Amino acid sequence: MNRAIILVLDSLGLGSSDDAHLYGDEGSDTLGHIIEECASGNANSDKRTGPLVIPNLIRWGLGEAAIASRKATLPIDRVTPEGSFGYAKEVSAGKDTPSGHWEICGLPVPFEWGVFPKTKNCFPETLINELMKEGDILGTLANKHASGTKVIEEFGEEHIRSGLPICYTSADSVFQIAAHEEHFGLERLYELCEVAKRLVDPLNITRVIARPFIGNSKDGFKRTSNRRDITTPPSDLTLLDNIIEAKGQVVSVGKIGDIFSNQGVSYTVKAPNNMGLVDQLLSEMKKVNEGLIFVNLVDFDTNFGHRRDLSGYASALEEFDNRIPEIESNLQKNDLVLITADHGCDPSWPGSDHTREHVPVVFYGKTIKNNNLGKRDTFADMGQTIAHHLQIKSLKNGTACNLQ
Repeated sequence: MNRAIILVLDSLGLGSSDDAHLYGDEGSDTLGHIIEECASGNANSDKRTGPLVIPNLIRWGLGEAAIASRKATLPIDRVTPEGSFGYAKEVSAGKDTPSGHWEICGLPVPFEWGVFPKTKNCFPETLINELMKEGDILGTLANKHASGTKVIEEFGEEHIRSGLPICYTSADSVFQIAAHEEHFGLERLYELCEVAKRLVDPLNITRVIARPFIGNSKDGFKRTSNRRDITTPPSDLTLLDNIIEAKGQVVSVGKIGDIFSNQGVSYTVKAPNNMGLVDQLLSEMKKVNEGLIFVNLVDFDTNFGHRRDLSGYASALEEFDNRIPEIESNLQKNDLVLITADHGCDPSWPGSDHTREHVPVVFYGKTIKNNNLGKRDTFADMGQTIAHHLQIKSLKNGTACNLQ
């Protein structure tokens, strides 16, 4: 079996999809707007200045993929890509993390997950009452749509004083619980989230996320890397299951295991940030010679997309781009690398939610040709291409891309 690497640059959309108007996202363009704002001098900070500098990603084909997707030029230095490039639209309903990842791996989600209304006290009273009873808590705080960082700033001190967990949601199908690691306890938070997932299952909510934090109101609160996602398992087999069936390995780097409820995952390695995850990838590349190494670089989404931090997003892209030569130096002759995303999260867009966008389809490897893959009608084309590369059973959905 050959080896493949999937790098999900979480939320790096390439421009609004044809159906973006149904989600209020028409005109969104995560990468395009970052490039334009950097070129205009509107993304300068103490960490970076000037135009976006991502020569390696451009060299692989990301720039051409972005231009094709948005159907308009970008202020970048265009080069002939060394990889195969294109963009894909999502057929799954919504713009959430599990649906995007599952579709990449050949399992579109045609139905809509349950979501909570964007109202005050958005959670059903019966849900909160059951959570209090079965989770052995006296009540909850927030109970609304909110940014994860802002909600702990708003309720962190009251949480410490009262002992009540902070419950909130977003436009995604998710129930999130934030609690202080020391005052509330990490294991207690995990146990409460397990209870919550069982309670929200009848509402068809995809994920419950434990959001631990530390700190105080004087010095500020900070979320830790001990996040845990409890996700509804995939409803059918995915690329990951097919690899395992063929006696290959699937290594989860970051939150991939959580997203697939560990279905089809051999083992997981984690790190507190993007650069730590790249370090883990490089380490696994030295040990794993076949199968799939599946990486999610979550900081793009969590730290910069949702927080609408355009300059921070740009800096994170440049930081990742600097690591690409290290990845290249560890590639074997027949390796296939895919750079993609699961949805958009345009840092220039109103609000704090994901955006319905095309995603990159950029394949790179020593034997990969410079092919324009055009528009792919489903994310599943990527998984089918990897299945073909690994010479395993074909997926039920998707058409393999021509990389030769």
